[in-house]
Amino acid sequence: MLNALEPFRELTTLQERLNRVFDDLLPTSAKNRETNEWIPAVDIYETKDAINIEIEAPGMKEDDIKINLENSTLTIFGERKFERKEEGKNYYRMERSYGSFSRSFLLPENVDAEKIQAKYKDGLLTIVLPKKPESKPKEIPIQK
Repeated sequence: MLNALEPFRELTTLQERLNRVFDDLLPTSAKNRETNEWIPAVDIYETKDAINIEIEAPGMKEDDIKINLENSTLTIFGERKFERKEEGKNYYRMERSYGSFSRSFLLPENVDAEKIQAKYKDGLLTIVLPKKPESKPKEIPIQK
């Protein structure tokens, strides 16, 4: 006799498999929340004068973020703290990630390390890595 719950058991097994796949692939998965890890999203883009790094860090204070440069490696450290100020709250779901993070980027040789600037506003950390003057494109005129 076929068990009436058999099709649902297969769906549950499929859901568990899919959850494991996503836990392995996504940096903000439940697996990382359990270990207090989170990886803020980063955009890196280049202009003619600089390479720019933008890091999403909402809910953090400027003092919670540190930036170091050592041996051509730029490292950003930070911690987003979870503070339970109000008693009597029963959380049903917590999807925001908390804890410490570290992101490192190897800088190309054309970056002028002495002129790196950083600013933090509205949850977005922007780091500007100016290019050395000799590495900027310049137009070479054609002689007549």
